[in-house]
Amino acid sequence: MRQLLQTIQKRKAVSTIAILLTLAIGIMIGTLISRGVRAAQGQEQGADVQALNLPSPVELSTVFSRISSDVSPAVVNINTESTVQSRRPRRDPQGEDPFGQFFDRFFDFGPFGQQQQPEFRQRSLGSGVIVDAEGYILTNAHVVSRADKINIKLLNDEELYEARIIGTDEETDLAVIKIDPDRPLPFAKIGNSDGTGVGDWVLAIGSPFGLEETVTAGIISAKGRDLGRGSSSFQRFIQTDAAINPGNSGGPLVNMHGEVIGINTAIATGTGSYAGVGFALPSNVAVDVYNQLVQSGRVTRGSLGIMFQPDPSPVLLRTFGAESGVVITGIQPGGPAEAAGLRQGDVIISVDGQVVEDGDGLIAIVAGTPVDRPVVVRYIRDREEQETTVVIGDRTEVFAGRLNPGGGSDQPSTEDTEARFGISIQNITPEIASRLGIEPDEGVLVTSVDNDSFAEEIGMQRGDVIQQLNHQPVNRVQDVLQIQRGLAPQSDVVFMVLRAQGSQPVTLYLAGTLP
Repeated sequence: MRQLLQTIQKRKAVSTIAILLTLAIGIMIGTLISRGVRAAQGQEQGADVQALNLPSPVELSTVFSRISSDVSPAVVNINTESTVQSRRPRRDPQGEDPFGQFFDRFFDFGPFGQQQQPEFRQRSLGSGVIVDAEGYILTNAHVVSRADKINIKLLNDEELYEARIIGTDEETDLAVIKIDPDRPLPFAKIGNSDGTGVGDWVLAIGSPFGLEETVTAGIISAKGRDLGRGSSSFQRFIQTDAAINPGNSGGPLVNMHGEVIGINTAIATGTGSYAGVGFALPSNVAVDVYNQLVQSGRVTRGSLGIMFQPDPSPVLLRTFGAESGVVITGIQPGGPAEAAGLRQGDVIISVDGQVVEDGDGLIAIVAGTPVDRPVVVRYIRDREEQETTVVIGDRTEVFAGRLNPGGGSDQPSTEDTEARFGISIQNITPEIASRLGIEPDEGVLVTSVDNDSFAEEIGMQRGDVIQQLNHQPVNRVQDVLQIQRGLAPQSDVVFMVLRAQGSQPVTLYLAGTLP
């Protein structure tokens, strides 16, 4: 009986196992069929769709590390010492000067003079990059030009080397200095800045705040940047978001090939420290300056002896009867242009057959032309095309005696007259005229500019001196009021103004169409 029961149990177990296996096999077959159906459906719906593949990761950190290792030995820390005489402005005994900012803009000191203070020693830091194994270093002029002593520290070298200045160029804020080591030095390779583009990765290497061999990374965020604010016509910067701080000046901006494509020069900031925007002078400019400085100790550039509007608006050009070109805003007395008969208000359209589109184009043509070479200049005057021959002069000699006014201590009158353009203006007193180097009846002073006004839109600023309105001379406030009465809506309007840029006034044209 017991054997019978065991036999029955074994048969039940076998049956159960058989059933389970059958179910398992059925499930597997169903799954495979289902997957096959879905796959077939997918092929029918997107038979030509390519599968997505993950790319290999770009090892930027490895690239940065390699470039830093290659270039850093050529980057130097510059420590300068100079003697500085402090200045403390004397205040008006009768109170604050309401036009203090105006005089500061033009003359770099308050209207009531400066009181000399004792001398003291000032130390400052900067950076530089070795570009020749013999110890030639490229840096910024503002780092070394006023130094009594220049000390250079190399990477992994405790010795300080005293450097001497080979030459400086204030127009580009570049300098070449040299040390005399007892061995060949590592030097950086110079790249072609014209080959860079917005969005390219770059590294900035230098000594911000005295922290040697600091490397920061970013991209080129703009090219050909004109900083304005009195910057030289020869400064068009590479803009980058690689962190640049005080002490980085003179250090290299490096591309992903380990080549120097810029010399870090300036930052845009409201605090004095990094705020996301820095500027480097392109290597193509730096190379030309370097070559001239090491050969002769100075940079020679051609000049016509004119001041001009860098980027005239179409409205401005129309008022002169031109479609393109550069408007002459001033003629340097005794310069090449004056000798050739050019005048203020002429529009230069070509030089030696090369079309002039804007100020940068004119600079590129003229500055690169050998001194004493005659060139044919085509221009528009009184809406007619003319030409003359100008003998190119040496820029440093042509502008050696440029106006640099100063002196005086009296305040101007504060009686303003409202003008239609959104400005307040007043007649110029003899004291202000003396500071500007003009006659009292050669313009009116802009004392305020309304927000969102026509004047603000065309770029007029407080402190500008209006000398012409629609090519008619402005001597007194009444002249502006009389001319503006004859202007209808949608009229083209052009002002000729005297404005401070840097340490001395320049002439500008401001143009727009009235609403």
